Amino acid sequence: MEKHYYSLSEHLKERFGEKVYKLSLSGGMTCPNRDGTIGDRGCIFCSESGSGEFCADSEMSISEQIKTAKKLVKNKAKSGKFIAYFQSFSNTYAPVNYLRKIFTEAINNPEIVMLSIATRPDLLSSEVIALLKELSLIKPVSVELGLQTMHEKTADYIRRGYSLPVFEKAVKDLKEAGIETVVHLIIGLPNESEEEIFKTAEYVGSLGINGVKFHMLYVVKGTDLEKDYLSGNVPLFSLEEYTRVLGECIRRIPKSVVIHRITGDGAKKDLIAPLWTADKKKVLNYINREFERISLSQGDKAK
Repeated sequence: MEKHYYSLSEHLKERFGEKVYKLSLSGGMTCPNRDGTIGDRGCIFCSESGSGEFCADSEMSISEQIKTAKKLVKNKAKSGKFIAYFQSFSNTYAPVNYLRKIFTEAINNPEIVMLSIATRPDLLSSEVIALLKELSLIKPVSVELGLQTMHEKTADYIRRGYSLPVFEKAVKDLKEAGIETVVHLIIGLPNESEEEIFKTAEYVGSLGINGVKFHMLYVVKGTDLEKDYLSGNVPLFSLEEYTRVLGECIRRIPKSVVIHRITGDGAKKDLIAPLWTADKKKVLNYINREFERISLSQGDKAK
């Protein structure tokens, strides 16, 4: 494991000349996995906020949300350059005219240097792809897709609600339109062996995507995953185990792919387990120290 994987921070500094911060926004949408179209309970691990615990209030206009979100990072953000990140639920699950309105309002803000949209691969119609391509002519556009795993048995368990060919078509369509693609993967899903986790990493690395977000599986209140965990059916990795498996996954990703995240952290008030994920700074420091140690030991052996 090399000490320096290609981190998002490094990539953004190269691209924009300085540190850039994400502003978490909400388009006020839901998800077909929640409104009855596909399902009504969402993915088994997804919180009531649709992974948008840190988003601005969806009742505000996009411009107001940007102002509010900037206040949350004002002590860290000195550059005045931000990414508009539509994070919660499925952010292309609305009529194209509405999507055009909110995305255009965000991308035309002079402090926004990039638009990032989290959504599902089954919500990328030709009309949506055409809109994203149009917006990318103004500023860079990135789409985040929550694959989590390539294995259908696990996808069924987590109630992902779409098959692998649907994901592959979305990646192909986005690439053809010149839209950057970031894929979310969860490490530690129940009943997946380490080899299956590594196979997913290798698979994603072969697709020509732009970035990967790795998340440790964690359990939050109010989810069906909580019920399974409390029943003793969801073993969770320790920090040491997670770090080792993460390192092996990163080995399998091309060095040109940006590693957007090496861990995940939910709202502390809702976290059930593992509790070590709550201290993000400590976790990041441990992972990076361990990567450096492994890199140094391998270097010694090579001499």
